[in-house]
Amino acid sequence: MPDLANQRRLAAALLKCGEGRVWIDPASQEELADAVTRADVRSAIKAGVIRRKAVQGVSRGRARAHTAEVAKGRHSGPGSRRGTPFARVPRKERWMRRIRAQRDLLRGLRDQEKITAAVYREFYRKAKGGMFRSRNHLLVNLRLAGHVPEGSA
Repeated sequence: MPDLANQRRLAAALLKCGEGRVWIDPASQEELADAVTRADVRSAIKAGVIRRKAVQGVSRGRARAHTAEVAKGRHSGPGSRRGTPFARVPRKERWMRRIRAQRDLLRGLRDQEKITAAVYREFYRKAKGGMFRSRNHLLVNLRLAGHVPEGSA
């Protein structure tokens, strides 16, 4: 098996690529040993004995699979967290999510006439004061106050 380092170097220069991307036909290696000039290598390239390999890309398949899992809520354990809980979801963001859910619930109950406007206003103000932890906590308090029957809402 002849040493074709010189031919590979010349071919890389002619093909405008790195030496690693130069493909030399294994069956024609003996004839290529005689090719010492650029013209010889150029004719070997024309003949298809020497070719430029395609650029090898990096597959995004694994990255897509990982992103899909993250979208489902995976990979969010303590080892993946950077930042304090309030840096990850600010206090204001938490408040907005909570109060909007509670106000939507109150509005819906009022529109369905399950609570009166006076009860709506009373619990709206309590919600604004931060009295309820969640939408469910608000519902529990409405039921305890006797404003909403067990089966509804």
